[in-house]
Amino acid sequence: MSLNGKVAIVTGSGRGLGLAYAAELARQGASVVVNDVDEQTAASAVASIEAEGGKAVAVVAAVGSTETAKALVAAAVEHFGRLDILVTNAGVLRDTVLWKMSDDDFDTVIGVHLRGTFTCVREAAIRLREQGEGGRIICIGSPTGQRGNFGQTNYAAAKAGIVGMVRTWALELKRAGITANAVIPVAATAMTATVPYFAAAVEADAKGEPMPAFFRHDLGFGTSDDVAGLIAYLASDAAAGVTGQALGVGGDRLQLWSHPEPVVTAYREGGWTYDALAADFDTEFGGELQSVGESFPALPDDLQRPAASA
Repeated sequence: MSLNGKVAIVTGSGRGLGLAYAAELARQGASVVVNDVDEQTAASAVASIEAEGGKAVAVVAAVGSTETAKALVAAAVEHFGRLDILVTNAGVLRDTVLWKMSDDDFDTVIGVHLRGTFTCVREAAIRLREQGEGGRIICIGSPTGQRGNFGQTNYAAAKAGIVGMVRTWALELKRAGITANAVIPVAATAMTATVPYFAAAVEADAKGEPMPAFFRHDLGFGTSDDVAGLIAYLASDAAAGVTGQALGVGGDRLQLWSHPEPVVTAYREGGWTYDALAADFDTEFGGELQSVGESFPALPDDLQRPAASA
């Protein structure tokens, strides 16, 4: 097993993707600190890992505060003697369009996703640097953070911010031998279960059946377990040379996302005045403006679901 003797923290790992990550890390030999806001859910996750022969303990707390971050690191050290891996997965959703989004909607999502990632990584980095043996930071992003999505101002901001922090941490932690990467998962979750477009895939997953090839191959949409292998790889010694990257994974597809780079560069002596922009912007940039959001191909006929009756 590739992670024998390693110790990992996985936030938001009571169920879903987080549990899949924790379980795979344990299968690869790591001892795992499980985290969830619900005591019974956390206990069930620990029991499922132990039933497969793994080692796990639970910390029941909401991610976001420094106190929770310190408790997670302390649990790893107290129960398993060290820390090697942190996976920041915890998150919440408060979806609504901009003009209806409340301060609380915004602050709650930013607090868990963005601040929670920051506080947990900060505490982990302190411990990893003290140990002096390197380490692995793996932060969970989203296609929404990369491309935007209708009704998710708060979530898009948080997930884009996480990738920005990862790039910075890769620079700051390199000398200590600590890698920092972002994973962009595409998988069947409670959120995608409500989207009619994914109904055939979600139904197949719920029945324990293989998802149709259209979803797995064409869309790169799969199960939680399809994402877990990348998490374990990035946590291993085999990925020591991978840092500062955003990697997408889902179904049969693995992607390396680019960093933002200029698409077109134009120069004008004396600078770009309003008049110059009005005259030349379309000529210089009009054909290169970037798209936003994600677009999906039409479902094959055999995967379409009849529209609900009124």
